Amino acid sequence: MQPHDLAQRGLRVSATYDPATIHDIQRAAATGVYDIRGGGAKRAVPHFDDLLFLGASMSRYPLEGYRERCGTDVVLGARHARYPLHLDIPVTIAGMSFGALSGRAKEALGRGASEAGTSTTTGDGGMTPEERGQSKHLVYQYLPSRYGMNPDDLRQADAIEIVLGQGAKPGGGGMLLGQKISERVAGMRTLPQGIDQRSACRHPDWTGPDDLTIKIAELREITDHEKPVFVKVGASRPYYDVKLAVHAGADVVVVDGMQGGTAATQDVFIENVGIPTLAAVPQAVQALRELGVHRSGTDAVQLIVSGGIRTGADVAKAMALGADAVSIGTAALVALGDNDPRWAAEYEAVGSAAGYYDDYQDGRDPAGISTQDDELAARLDPVAGGRRLANYLRVLTMEAQTIARACGKAHVQHLEPEDLVALTVESAAMARVPLAGTSWVPGSPGCPGAGHGG
Repeated sequence: MQPHDLAQRGLRVSATYDPATIHDIQRAAATGVYDIRGGGAKRAVPHFDDLLFLGASMSRYPLEGYRERCGTDVVLGARHARYPLHLDIPVTIAGMSFGALSGRAKEALGRGASEAGTSTTTGDGGMTPEERGQSKHLVYQYLPSRYGMNPDDLRQADAIEIVLGQGAKPGGGGMLLGQKISERVAGMRTLPQGIDQRSACRHPDWTGPDDLTIKIAELREITDHEKPVFVKVGASRPYYDVKLAVHAGADVVVVDGMQGGTAATQDVFIENVGIPTLAAVPQAVQALRELGVHRSGTDAVQLIVSGGIRTGADVAKAMALGADAVSIGTAALVALGDNDPRWAAEYEAVGSAAGYYDDYQDGRDPAGISTQDDELAARLDPVAGGRRLANYLRVLTMEAQTIARACGKAHVQHLEPEDLVALTVESAAMARVPLAGTSWVPGSPGCPGAGHGG
Protein backbone atom coordinates (compact mmCIF):
# COMPACT_ATOMS: atom_id res chain seq x y z
CA MET A 1 0.00 0.00 0.00
CA GLN A 2 1.32 3.44 -0.93
CA PRO A 3 1.98 6.11 1.75
CA HIS A 4 -0.73 8.42 0.39
CA ASP A 5 -3.31 5.59 0.70
CA LEU A 6 -2.38 5.16 4.35
CA ALA A 7 -2.64 8.90 4.94
CA GLN A 8 -6.14 8.95 3.47
CA ARG A 9 -7.10 6.38 6.10
CA GLY A 10 -5.75 8.66 8.83
CA LEU A 11 -2.69 6.50 9.49
CA ARG A 12 0.63 8.14 10.34
CA VAL A 13 4.09 6.73 10.86
CA SER A 14 5.16 6.91 14.51
CA ALA A 15 8.31 8.91 15.13
CA THR A 16 9.17 6.48 17.93
CA TYR A 17 8.01 3.23 16.32
CA ASP A 18 8.75 3.71 12.65
CA PRO A 19 8.77 0.68 10.29
CA ALA A 20 12.52 0.14 10.67
CA THR A 21 12.26 0.10 14.47
CA ILE A 22 9.31 -2.30 14.38
CA HIS A 23 11.28 -4.57 12.03
CA ASP A 24 14.25 -4.56 14.43
CA ILE A 25 12.03 -5.54 17.37
CA GLN A 26 10.47 -8.33 15.34
CA ARG A 27 13.86 -9.60 14.17
CA ALA A 28 15.24 -9.58 17.75
CA ALA A 29 12.15 -11.41 19.02
CA ALA A 30 12.43 -14.04 16.30
CA THR A 31 16.18 -14.67 16.52
CA GLY A 32 17.31 -13.77 20.05
CA VAL A 33 20.54 -12.19 18.75
CA TYR A 34 21.57 -8.60 18.14
CA ASP A 35 21.96 -7.19 14.66
CA ILE A 36 25.43 -6.99 13.14
CA ARG A 37 26.27 -4.80 10.18
CA GLY A 38 28.97 -2.62 8.68
CA GLY A 39 29.12 0.74 6.98
CA GLY A 40 28.97 3.06 9.97
CA ALA A 41 26.24 5.21 11.50
CA LYS A 42 23.15 6.04 9.46
CA ARG A 43 21.52 8.50 11.82
CA ALA A 44 21.67 12.18 10.90
CA VAL A 45 24.01 14.19 13.13
CA PRO A 46 25.54 17.67 12.73
CA HIS A 47 28.29 17.39 10.15
CA PHE A 48 30.48 19.43 7.81
CA ASP A 49 27.46 20.12 5.61
CA ASP A 50 26.28 22.45 8.39
CA LEU A 51 29.28 24.76 7.90
CA LEU A 52 29.92 27.38 5.21
CA PHE A 53 33.07 29.24 4.18
CA LEU A 54 33.38 33.02 4.13
CA GLY A 55 35.03 33.62 0.77
CA ALA A 56 37.29 36.64 0.34
CA SER A 57 36.17 39.81 -1.44
CA MET A 58 37.08 43.23 0.03
CA SER A 59 38.25 42.58 3.58
CA ARG A 60 40.38 39.68 2.35
CA TYR A 61 41.79 39.05 -1.10
CA PRO A 62 41.23 35.74 -2.90
CA LEU A 63 44.05 34.02 -4.77
CA GLU A 64 43.95 33.70 -8.54
CA GLY A 65 43.61 30.00 -9.25
CA TYR A 66 45.47 30.03 -12.54
CA ARG A 67 48.47 32.05 -11.37
CA GLU A 68 48.91 31.74 -7.60
CA ARG A 69 50.00 28.54 -5.94
CA CYS A 70 48.07 26.86 -3.14
CA GLY A 71 50.08 24.17 -1.37
CA THR A 72 48.69 20.82 -0.26
CA ASP A 73 51.72 18.94 1.09
CA VAL A 74 51.89 17.74 4.68
CA VAL A 75 54.59 16.25 6.90
CA LEU A 76 53.42 13.71 9.48
CA GLY A 77 55.48 12.56 12.44
CA ALA A 78 58.53 14.82 12.59
CA ARG A 79 58.30 15.13 16.38
CA HIS A 80 60.40 12.04 17.15
CA ALA A 81 60.80 9.96 13.99
CA ARG A 82 63.96 9.96 11.94
CA TYR A 83 61.93 9.53 8.77
CA PRO A 84 58.54 11.31 8.95
CA LEU A 85 55.99 10.88 6.18
CA HIS A 86 56.12 13.52 3.46
CA LEU A 87 52.80 13.42 1.59
CA ASP A 88 51.75 15.42 -1.46
CA ILE A 89 48.14 15.76 -0.33
CA PRO A 90 46.42 15.95 3.08
CA VAL A 91 44.05 13.03 2.38
CA THR A 92 45.15 9.58 3.55
CA ILE A 93 43.54 6.14 3.32
CA ALA A 94 42.25 4.72 6.61
CA GLY A 95 42.97 1.26 7.95
CA MET A 96 40.80 -1.43 6.40
CA SER A 97 41.95 -4.99 6.90
CA PHE A 98 42.72 -7.79 4.53
CA GLY A 99 39.87 -9.98 5.68
CA ALA A 100 37.30 -7.25 5.68
CA LEU A 101 38.53 -6.41 2.15
CA SER A 102 39.84 -8.65 -0.60
CA GLY A 103 43.50 -8.80 -1.50
CA ARG A 104 42.76 -7.09 -4.80
CA ALA A 105 41.00 -4.25 -2.98
CA LYS A 106 44.02 -3.75 -0.72
CA GLU A 107 46.26 -3.68 -3.77
CA ALA A 108 44.00 -1.13 -5.47
CA LEU A 109 44.07 1.11 -2.40
CA GLY A 110 47.86 1.01 -2.45
CA ARG A 111 48.01 1.79 -6.14
CA GLY A 112 45.60 4.73 -5.92
CA ALA A 113 47.21 6.24 -2.83
CA SER A 114 50.70 5.98 -4.35
CA GLU A 115 49.61 7.58 -7.61
CA ALA A 116 48.11 10.50 -5.69
CA GLY A 117 51.12 10.85 -3.40
CA THR A 118 49.60 9.80 -0.11
CA SER A 119 49.57 6.89 2.35
CA THR A 120 47.39 3.87 2.94
CA THR A 121 46.98 1.81 6.12
CA THR A 122 46.96 -1.94 6.75
CA GLY A 123 44.04 -2.39 9.15
CA ASP A 124 43.66 -5.45 11.39
CA GLY A 125 45.13 -8.78 10.34
CA GLY A 126 48.60 -7.90 9.12
CA MET A 127 50.38 -6.73 5.99
CA THR A 128 49.84 -8.31 2.58
CA PRO A 129 52.54 -8.40 -0.11
CA GLU A 130 50.09 -6.82 -2.58
CA GLU A 131 49.54 -3.85 -0.32
CA ARG A 132 53.19 -3.34 0.64
CA GLY A 133 54.30 -3.78 -2.95
CA GLN A 134 51.95 -1.10 -4.29
CA SER A 135 52.05 1.42 -1.41
CA LYS A 136 54.72 4.10 -1.50
CA HIS A 137 53.75 5.11 2.06
CA LEU A 138 52.23 2.35 4.21
CA VAL A 139 51.07 2.78 7.81
CA TYR A 140 51.01 -0.44 9.84
CA GLN A 141 48.15 -0.66 12.33
CA TYR A 142 48.96 -2.17 15.72
CA LEU A 143 45.64 -3.31 17.18
CA PRO A 144 44.43 -4.96 20.39
CA SER A 145 43.85 -8.27 18.58
CA ARG A 146 47.52 -8.56 17.51
CA TYR A 147 46.22 -10.54 14.51
CA GLY A 148 49.01 -10.88 11.98
CA MET A 149 51.39 -8.78 14.09
CA ASN A 150 54.95 -9.32 12.90
CA PRO A 151 58.01 -7.28 13.98
CA ASP A 152 59.49 -7.69 10.51
CA ASP A 153 56.39 -6.11 8.99
CA LEU A 154 56.65 -3.25 11.48
CA ARG A 155 60.14 -2.57 10.18
CA GLN A 156 58.93 -2.69 6.57
CA ALA A 157 56.20 -0.11 7.24
CA ASP A 158 56.69 3.64 6.91
CA ALA A 159 54.74 4.48 10.07
CA ILE A 160 52.95 2.65 12.89
CA GLU A 161 49.43 3.42 14.09
CA ILE A 162 48.47 2.19 17.56
CA VAL A 163 44.71 1.74 17.48
CA LEU A 164 42.95 2.35 20.79
CA GLY A 165 39.50 2.89 19.33
CA GLN A 166 37.44 3.39 16.20
CA GLY A 167 34.74 5.99 15.63
CA ALA A 168 32.02 3.46 14.83
CA LYS A 169 32.69 1.53 18.03
CA PRO A 170 34.80 3.36 20.65
CA GLY A 171 35.15 0.98 23.57
CA GLY A 172 34.19 -2.05 21.50
CA GLY A 173 35.88 -4.59 19.26
CA GLY A 174 35.09 -5.48 15.68
CA MET A 175 33.96 -8.70 14.09
CA LEU A 176 34.91 -10.75 11.06
CA LEU A 177 32.31 -13.37 10.22
CA GLY A 178 33.37 -16.93 9.56
CA GLN A 179 32.51 -16.87 5.86
CA LYS A 180 35.27 -14.27 5.42
CA ILE A 181 37.88 -16.29 7.36
CA SER A 182 39.37 -17.93 4.28
CA GLU A 183 42.39 -20.21 4.41
CA ARG A 184 44.69 -17.25 3.72
CA VAL A 185 43.02 -14.93 6.26
CA ALA A 186 43.06 -17.69 8.88
CA GLY A 187 46.76 -18.30 8.26
CA MET A 188 47.67 -14.64 8.60
CA ARG A 189 45.66 -14.26 11.81
CA THR A 190 46.43 -17.69 13.32
CA LEU A 191 42.71 -18.46 13.52
CA PRO A 192 40.56 -21.46 12.63
CA GLN A 193 39.16 -21.21 9.13
CA GLY A 194 35.44 -20.44 8.78
CA ILE A 195 34.85 -19.48 12.43
CA ASP A 196 33.54 -16.04 13.45
CA GLN A 197 36.29 -13.81 14.86
CA ARG A 198 35.78 -11.13 17.49
CA SER A 199 38.55 -8.55 17.87
CA ALA A 200 39.49 -7.43 21.37
CA CYS A 201 38.46 -3.96 22.51
CA ARG A 202 41.56 -3.36 24.62
CA HIS A 203 45.24 -4.14 24.19
CA PRO A 204 46.25 -7.21 26.25
CA ASP A 205 49.09 -5.30 27.93
CA TRP A 206 46.99 -2.18 28.57
CA THR A 207 45.88 -1.28 32.09
CA GLY A 208 46.08 2.50 31.78
CA PRO A 209 47.57 5.44 29.88
CA ASP A 210 51.07 4.86 31.29
CA ASP A 211 51.23 1.59 29.39
CA LEU A 212 50.92 3.52 26.13
CA THR A 213 54.18 5.31 26.92
CA ILE A 214 55.88 1.95 27.37
CA LYS A 215 54.37 0.57 24.18
CA ILE A 216 55.44 3.56 22.08
CA ALA A 217 58.99 3.22 23.44
CA GLU A 218 59.00 -0.49 22.53
CA LEU A 219 57.83 0.19 18.99
CA ARG A 220 60.43 2.92 18.52
CA GLU A 221 63.13 0.52 19.68
CA ILE A 222 61.93 -2.25 17.32
CA THR A 223 62.04 0.15 14.38
CA ASP A 224 65.28 1.90 15.38
CA HIS A 225 63.43 5.20 15.98
CA GLU A 226 62.87 5.59 12.25
CA LYS A 227 59.08 5.40 12.01
CA PRO A 228 56.47 7.92 13.17
CA VAL A 229 54.06 6.53 15.74
CA PHE A 230 50.40 7.44 15.34
CA VAL A 231 47.76 6.91 18.04
CA LYS A 232 44.19 6.45 16.86
CA VAL A 233 41.19 7.02 19.15
CA GLY A 234 37.48 6.77 18.58
CA ALA A 235 35.81 10.10 19.30
CA SER A 236 34.17 9.99 22.69
CA ARG A 237 36.37 12.08 25.02
CA PRO A 238 38.84 13.51 22.50
CA TYR A 239 40.06 16.37 24.71
CA TYR A 240 41.41 13.99 27.36
CA ASP A 241 42.41 11.18 24.98
CA VAL A 242 44.47 13.50 22.78
CA LYS A 243 46.29 14.95 25.80
CA LEU A 244 47.12 11.48 27.08
CA ALA A 245 48.35 10.37 23.65
CA VAL A 246 50.65 13.39 23.37
CA HIS A 247 52.02 12.87 26.88
CA ALA A 248 52.70 9.23 25.96
CA GLY A 249 54.86 10.35 23.05
CA ALA A 250 52.64 10.13 19.98
CA ASP A 251 53.93 11.85 16.86
CA VAL A 252 50.47 11.99 15.27
CA VAL A 253 46.98 11.62 16.74
CA VAL A 254 44.10 10.25 14.66
CA VAL A 255 40.58 11.11 15.87
CA ASP A 256 37.78 9.08 14.27
CA GLY A 257 34.23 10.42 14.57
CA MET A 258 31.10 8.32 14.85
CA GLN A 259 30.37 8.63 11.11
CA GLY A 260 33.41 6.44 10.48
CA GLY A 261 32.61 3.11 8.88
CA THR A 262 33.29 -0.35 10.21
CA ALA A 263 33.43 -3.80 8.66
CA ALA A 264 31.05 -5.34 11.18
CA THR A 265 29.87 -4.68 14.71
CA GLN A 266 26.62 -4.33 16.63
CA ASP A 267 24.14 -1.93 15.07
CA VAL A 268 23.23 -0.61 18.51
CA PHE A 269 26.90 0.31 18.99
CA ILE A 270 27.25 2.06 15.64
CA GLU A 271 24.24 4.28 16.19
CA ASN A 272 24.52 5.08 19.90
CA VAL A 273 28.18 5.26 20.97
CA GLY A 274 30.65 8.07 20.26
CA ILE A 275 30.27 11.67 19.15
CA PRO A 276 30.10 13.29 15.69
CA THR A 277 33.30 14.18 13.89
CA LEU A 278 32.28 17.85 13.90
CA ALA A 279 32.13 17.87 17.69
CA ALA A 280 35.42 15.99 18.11
CA VAL A 281 37.76 18.19 16.06
CA PRO A 282 37.65 21.40 18.17
CA GLN A 283 38.15 19.40 21.36
CA ALA A 284 41.19 17.66 19.92
CA VAL A 285 42.63 20.94 18.66
CA GLN A 286 42.06 22.60 22.05
CA ALA A 287 44.02 19.80 23.72
CA LEU A 288 46.94 20.21 21.30
CA ARG A 289 46.97 23.99 21.71
CA GLU A 290 46.97 23.80 25.48
CA LEU A 291 49.99 21.52 25.27
CA GLY A 292 51.70 23.88 22.82
CA VAL A 293 52.06 21.27 20.06
CA HIS A 294 49.45 22.37 17.53
CA ARG A 295 51.34 23.38 14.38
CA SER A 296 54.16 24.73 16.55
CA GLY A 297 57.53 23.92 15.03
CA THR A 298 59.61 20.78 15.48
CA ASP A 299 57.64 19.55 18.50
CA ALA A 300 54.28 19.73 16.69
CA VAL A 301 51.90 16.78 16.89
CA GLN A 302 49.81 16.42 13.76
CA LEU A 303 46.06 15.78 13.92
CA ILE A 304 44.37 13.51 11.38
CA VAL A 305 40.57 13.55 11.34
CA SER A 306 38.39 10.78 9.95
CA GLY A 307 34.74 9.83 9.93
CA GLY A 308 32.43 10.92 7.13
CA ILE A 309 34.91 12.73 4.87
CA ARG A 310 33.40 12.69 1.35
CA THR A 311 34.26 15.88 -0.55
CA GLY A 312 36.97 18.48 -0.91
CA ALA A 313 34.73 20.80 1.10
CA ASP A 314 34.81 18.29 3.99
CA VAL A 315 38.60 18.20 3.72
CA ALA A 316 38.83 22.00 3.77
CA LYS A 317 36.41 22.33 6.70
CA ALA A 318 38.26 19.77 8.80
CA MET A 319 41.52 21.60 8.13
CA ALA A 320 39.95 24.97 8.88
CA LEU A 321 38.92 23.60 12.27
CA GLY A 322 42.54 22.60 12.92
CA ALA A 323 43.24 19.20 11.35
CA ASP A 324 46.54 18.73 9.53
CA ALA A 325 45.14 15.97 7.32
CA VAL A 326 42.09 13.74 6.96
CA SER A 327 41.58 10.05 6.36
CA ILE A 328 38.93 8.34 4.25
CA GLY A 329 37.61 4.78 4.27
CA THR A 330 34.08 4.30 2.99
CA ALA A 331 34.52 6.97 0.31
CA ALA A 332 37.66 5.19 -0.91
CA LEU A 333 35.72 1.94 -1.34
CA VAL A 334 33.02 3.74 -3.32
CA ALA A 335 35.75 5.21 -5.51
CA LEU A 336 37.13 1.71 -6.13
CA GLY A 337 33.73 0.65 -7.44
CA ASP A 338 31.60 -0.36 -4.46
CA ASN A 339 27.87 0.39 -4.65
CA ASP A 340 28.00 0.31 -8.45
CA PRO A 341 24.43 0.27 -9.81
CA ARG A 342 25.43 -2.34 -12.42
CA TRP A 343 25.36 -4.90 -9.59
CA ALA A 344 21.88 -3.79 -8.46
CA ALA A 345 20.24 -7.19 -8.95
CA GLU A 346 22.98 -8.94 -6.97
CA TYR A 347 22.83 -6.39 -4.16
CA GLU A 348 19.12 -7.10 -3.93
CA ALA A 349 19.82 -10.82 -3.82
CA VAL A 350 21.93 -10.44 -0.66
CA GLY A 351 19.25 -8.30 1.00
CA SER A 352 20.82 -4.94 0.28
CA ALA A 353 20.84 -2.34 -2.48
CA ALA A 354 23.43 -0.14 -4.14
CA GLY A 355 24.23 2.67 -1.71
CA TYR A 356 23.20 0.98 1.53
CA TYR A 357 26.05 -1.29 2.73
CA ASP A 358 23.67 -3.59 4.61
CA ASP A 359 24.76 -7.24 4.65
CA TYR A 360 28.18 -6.52 3.11
CA GLN A 361 29.72 -7.94 6.30
CA ASP A 362 28.59 -11.38 5.09
CA GLY A 363 31.32 -11.36 2.46
CA ARG A 364 29.09 -11.46 -0.62
CA ASP A 365 29.89 -8.02 -2.02
CA PRO A 366 29.09 -8.24 -5.75
CA ALA A 367 31.75 -5.63 -6.57
CA GLY A 368 34.48 -7.93 -5.23
CA ILE A 369 35.77 -5.43 -2.66
CA SER A 370 34.57 -6.53 0.81
CA THR A 371 34.75 -10.26 0.17
CA GLN A 372 37.04 -13.28 0.37
CA ASP A 373 35.15 -15.17 -2.32
CA ASP A 374 37.68 -15.71 -5.13
CA GLU A 375 35.07 -15.55 -7.86
CA LEU A 376 33.62 -12.27 -6.61
CA ALA A 377 37.05 -10.78 -5.82
CA ALA A 378 38.14 -11.43 -9.42
CA ARG A 379 35.59 -8.82 -10.56
CA LEU A 380 37.77 -6.00 -9.22
CA ASP A 381 40.62 -4.94 -11.46
CA PRO A 382 43.15 -3.47 -9.00
CA VAL A 383 44.79 -1.35 -11.68
CA ALA A 384 41.51 0.21 -12.81
CA GLY A 385 40.31 0.52 -9.21
CA GLY A 386 43.53 2.24 -8.21
CA ARG A 387 43.16 4.67 -11.09
CA ARG A 388 39.61 5.54 -9.99
CA LEU A 389 40.80 6.11 -6.42
CA ALA A 390 43.65 8.35 -7.61
CA ASN A 391 41.21 10.39 -9.70
CA TYR A 392 38.95 10.80 -6.69
CA LEU A 393 41.83 11.87 -4.46
CA ARG A 394 42.90 14.46 -7.04
CA VAL A 395 39.38 15.87 -7.15
CA LEU A 396 39.22 16.11 -3.34
CA THR A 397 42.53 17.96 -3.35
CA MET A 398 41.55 20.37 -6.13
CA GLU A 399 38.25 21.13 -4.41
CA ALA A 400 40.04 21.88 -1.13
CA GLN A 401 42.51 24.09 -2.99
CA THR A 402 39.68 25.95 -4.70
CA ILE A 403 38.11 26.78 -1.35
CA ALA A 404 41.44 27.73 0.22
CA ARG A 405 42.21 30.13 -2.64
CA ALA A 406 38.74 31.64 -2.34
CA CYS A 407 39.54 32.38 1.30
CA GLY A 408 42.88 33.97 0.34
CA LYS A 409 45.08 31.11 1.54
CA ALA A 410 48.33 30.02 -0.10
CA HIS A 411 48.18 26.59 1.58
CA VAL A 412 45.23 24.46 2.63
CA GLN A 413 46.68 24.30 6.15
CA HIS A 414 46.30 28.08 6.40
CA LEU A 415 42.52 27.73 6.58
CA GLU A 416 41.22 28.67 10.03
CA PRO A 417 38.02 28.77 12.08
CA GLU A 418 37.62 32.47 11.20
CA ASP A 419 36.91 31.33 7.64
CA LEU A 420 33.79 29.42 8.76
CA VAL A 421 30.24 30.07 9.90
CA ALA A 422 27.54 27.60 10.89
CA LEU A 423 24.00 27.11 9.66
CA THR A 424 22.52 25.73 12.87
CA VAL A 425 22.88 26.42 16.56
CA GLU A 426 23.99 22.83 17.14
CA SER A 427 26.76 22.91 14.55
CA ALA A 428 27.89 26.36 15.72
CA ALA A 429 28.21 25.07 19.28
CA MET A 430 30.07 21.91 18.22
CA ALA A 431 32.43 23.56 15.74
CA ARG A 432 32.86 26.67 17.92
CA VAL A 433 32.29 29.05 15.01
CA PRO A 434 29.66 31.82 14.71
CA LEU A 435 26.12 31.20 13.60
CA ALA A 436 25.88 32.61 10.06
CA GLY A 437 24.94 36.29 10.02
CA THR A 438 25.90 36.78 13.67
CA SER A 439 28.97 36.89 15.86
CA TRP A 440 27.37 34.45 18.30
CA VAL A 441 29.20 31.25 19.14
CA PRO A 442 26.82 29.24 21.35
CA GLY A 443 28.41 28.50 24.68
CA SER A 444 31.05 31.22 24.42
CA PRO A 445 30.91 34.11 26.90
CA GLY A 446 30.51 37.70 25.77
CA CYS A 447 28.89 37.06 22.40
CA PRO A 448 25.32 38.37 22.68
CA GLY A 449 23.38 39.80 19.76
CA ALA A 450 24.00 39.92 16.05
CA GLY A 451 27.19 41.00 14.36
CA HIS A 452 29.01 40.89 11.07
CA GLY A 453 29.33 37.08 10.92
CA GLY A 454 33.05 36.74 10.48
